[in-house]
Amino acid sequence: MLNSSRSLQSQVRISKNHGFTLVELVVVITIVGILAGGVALFIGRPTQSFFDTERRADLSDRADTALRRIARDIRNALPNSVRITTSGTDSLLEFTPVINAGRYRAEVGTSLADNPLDFSNPADTSFNVLGSAMSVSSNDSLVIYNLGIAGADVYESSNRRALNSATNSNTLSFTGSSFPLTSPSSRFYVVSTPVTYACDMTNRVLWRYQGYAFQATQPASIVVLDGLPSIQRHQLANNLASCQITYTSGILQRSGIVSINISMIEDSAQITLMHQINVANSP
Repeated sequence: MLNSSRSLQSQVRISKNHGFTLVELVVVITIVGILAGGVALFIGRPTQSFFDTERRADLSDRADTALRRIARDIRNALPNSVRITTSGTDSLLEFTPVINAGRYRAEVGTSLADNPLDFSNPADTSFNVLGSAMSVSSNDSLVIYNLGIAGADVYESSNRRALNSATNSNTLSFTGSSFPLTSPSSRFYVVSTPVTYACDMTNRVLWRYQGYAFQATQPASIVVLDGLPSIQRHQLANNLASCQITYTSGILQRSGIVSINISMIEDSAQITLMHQINVANSP
């Protein structure tokens, strides 16, 4: 009986130490793999959709910020100064930004100190500002009645003169001869140097160029722009899939219209935005 009891206890200990068989282990691994695959299939697409939505939102925000910056600049452009050219798949839009504007005295008033701008006198290079006093720097230019045509074009300097610096003054003076044409509304503009927005599809970047001198003929390509002295450029957007800028000149019934179509792509996300900007052309 004692030997029988010891044999039974030994069998119990052996049974307690018994592990999984190879077949059982393979079955468990197979079941876990099936479950994991089902879970991955169930949550994989919603997760990918979430990340795609996040990327599209980020692309849309970057594109919208760039378009709003362009619109803000162009709405402040000198009338009839917008011009555009294309070079292959690249689009270049140039304009002259307005810093300040006002009306000049066109006739003598009741005071002996009145200083009207006499267009018939080539030596008359100063005038009274009607309204608030104005501050200008020697880097600013004065433009009167810009029509964007020969003889009245800011880029060819026929109606653009360098201003002499003035601080909070009601009188402005300039260098050079008198202006060729009077403004029907006695309006003048104080402008800075030109600005160009360029779609660079070689590098898939939207650039903003500034700091370069007036060019009688619009720079025909990004290579030409990059070669201009003192030019500066800043990146507004990258990852461009397409970018096109067009300009429809204004007529009597409506303002000019700048249309910008921009498409951006990143990984599997892609967005396309179109923006139109009204351009005032009343000089």
